[in-house]
Amino acid sequence: MPRKGMRSICFNSKTSSFSMSRYSSPARNSISTGTPRRSFSESLIEQSIEAATVLINKWNPETSTYAKVTSLFYESKREAMQFIRCVNDLQKSMHALVTENSTSEKLVHAQNLMQIAMKRLQKEFYQILSMNRAHLDPESVSARSSRASARSSISDFDDDGSVSHDDEVRNVGDSIDEVEEVSSIAMTDLRSIAECMISSGYAKECISIYKIIRKSIIDEGIYRLGVEKFSSSQINKMDWEVLDRRIKDWLEAVKVSTTTLFNGERILCDHVFASSDSIRESCFTEISKEGATLLFGFPELVAKSKKSHPEKIFRLLDMYTAISTNWIEIDSIFSFESTVMVRAQALNSLNKLSDSVRSMLSEFESTMQKDSSKSKIHGGGGVHTLTLTTMNYLSLLADYSNILADIFADWPPPPRSSLPESYFESPSTDDSPAPEISMRMAWLILVLLCKLDGKVEHHKDVCLSYIFLANNLNHVVSKVQTSNLKYLLGEDWIAKHEEKVKLFAANYERLAWGPVIATLPENPTVTITPAQEKEIFRKFNSSFDETCRKQSSFVVSDPKLRDEMKVSLARKIVPSYREFYDAHRSNVVGERNVGLIVRFAPEDVGNYLSDLFFGNNNSGSTSVSSSYSSSHQRHSWSRG
Repeated sequence: MPRKGMRSICFNSKTSSFSMSRYSSPARNSISTGTPRRSFSESLIEQSIEAATVLINKWNPETSTYAKVTSLFYESKREAMQFIRCVNDLQKSMHALVTENSTSEKLVHAQNLMQIAMKRLQKEFYQILSMNRAHLDPESVSARSSRASARSSISDFDDDGSVSHDDEVRNVGDSIDEVEEVSSIAMTDLRSIAECMISSGYAKECISIYKIIRKSIIDEGIYRLGVEKFSSSQINKMDWEVLDRRIKDWLEAVKVSTTTLFNGERILCDHVFASSDSIRESCFTEISKEGATLLFGFPELVAKSKKSHPEKIFRLLDMYTAISTNWIEIDSIFSFESTVMVRAQALNSLNKLSDSVRSMLSEFESTMQKDSSKSKIHGGGGVHTLTLTTMNYLSLLADYSNILADIFADWPPPPRSSLPESYFESPSTDDSPAPEISMRMAWLILVLLCKLDGKVEHHKDVCLSYIFLANNLNHVVSKVQTSNLKYLLGEDWIAKHEEKVKLFAANYERLAWGPVIATLPENPTVTITPAQEKEIFRKFNSSFDETCRKQSSFVVSDPKLRDEMKVSLARKIVPSYREFYDAHRSNVVGERNVGLIVRFAPEDVGNYLSDLFFGNNNSGSTSVSSSYSSSHQRHSWSRG
């Protein structure tokens, strides 16, 4: 009789069928419920049992020291395949014996042989899995094939259903490198053993070994990728630098896990247990669900954390991108009904990340709204810190425009009454409305511009106010032009705001330099009295000197805008003054204190104008480069 712990096969006289304890397989069910076709004669049955007796006993580790220390599949592949065929033939013989003589000693003997064979195959299955951990790592398996091809790549079956092993090995060796060849051979051996054990009713033992070994590989892989189990309180207590490093590790882990770790395990599982859909599913689910749930649960913890940092929104967007871009593969790998919890966790993390991003953008808008509109304009009217930080923030967000479009797709747009019509029309075409993310960006920029307008309402120096508005709006436009914001807001938006910059510059020129231009006659060469000449020179000297002194602290941050403004001023002042100077200077040369009457040569006027807008307190006293660098310190939004 069989030893304790081994399966037993017995004949039930009441039901005239076999019953097998511990696990029921399709093969065994067919013994008990169906009538096998009579394909074996008694002599063939005896030959089959005799052949099985010789080969199975040869590899019985309890009766042979050689069999105890030697691996059948490593010692001789051909004999290993013969062993599998003997077991399959033995199983067929047992089917026939049940029908012909359910109480025969041959059946009992065949049962004992089957138990010995299964114990041998269990050992071989364990050894192949254990000794080939390096060759059956997910990366090697993923490189070998895709899941679709894995289930159909094993061909050349013998008539009895076994794999023509030598042919497959030969084909594999011709097409893949040595490492992948070893991987392929091991996968084929595992499949052969698994199919034999399952068809013989020993699926439970086979599955148990597989799950234990393969789950340890997945768990180790997840750990090595830096993915650990954290609680919400642990996330909240982490310093940002530590959490940021964890997020970066996670981003790499998702990429490796979806393309290699879980993908490779799914390929291997599909291949080894190709004969049973239910076993494939249960094995893969038990092996992968814990690690996968841990992996895809991390973004939810970060999204729900109260940790505040300027970089956080970008890391949330990175995690959202990682899941969404790999979603097709995630959905495919975890397509089983029993792995629905993995897909659900990934989707839940996406939802939490979306909620957090939307919340953070709302907080960002609120922070801008709360900024004091009466704060002093400083730095000679240069670009305000609020403008710098806001536009750097928005330009970086624009790099995630596709992701943000998904996040804000079902989010209510800003109130239409709060936006000028141009903000709704400019980012769109005649055929399509503006995307929600374009509306959102336009709205945030409008909030910024309104806050900048508020800052100049209470400022007494109107000229400085226009410089301030020109500088800040020009910076906004420049950031839009040099980032992905240009695709969200459109060329019309850019063109309209460029015109506003020019309008601000023109208003500054008119208010600040209009009085200087007004001191010169419309016709500079017209004949006038010496007294009138002196008066015009005196008024020009006074007005030009005073205006230069006042404007010397003003700054125009953008070199292009600065040059355009200086060129515009020079064209309006220098030619007219030169004509007047050339026509009338000779008439006052003989006057006492002529240097006080004619203080500026045309070249001097041009030089003074060229030194404007660098923020110098003393015009022309400092070099252009040093004046500019001291007048305005740039700020930047660094993402790390």
